[in-house]
Amino acid sequence: MYFTDRGIEELESRRGDEEITFSWLAEELRHFVDVNPQFEVPVERLATWLARLDDEED
Repeated sequence: MYFTDRGIEELESRRGDEEITFSWLAEELRHFVDVNPQFEVPVERLATWLARLDDEED
C-alpha cells in the first residue's frame, strides 16, 4: 500500500457518494496549487493523465 492510498481512501469515504464536474475539480486543483505551489508538477501530471485517459496507448 502506498502512503497516498490513505488519502484516496479518506476521499472515497468522505465524498464517495457525491457527484462532481470536471470544472469543479479543475478549480479545486488550481486552488490547491495556489496554496501549495510545491505540488504544481504532480498536479499537472495528474490533470494531464486524467485528460488523456481515453487516448490510445502507443
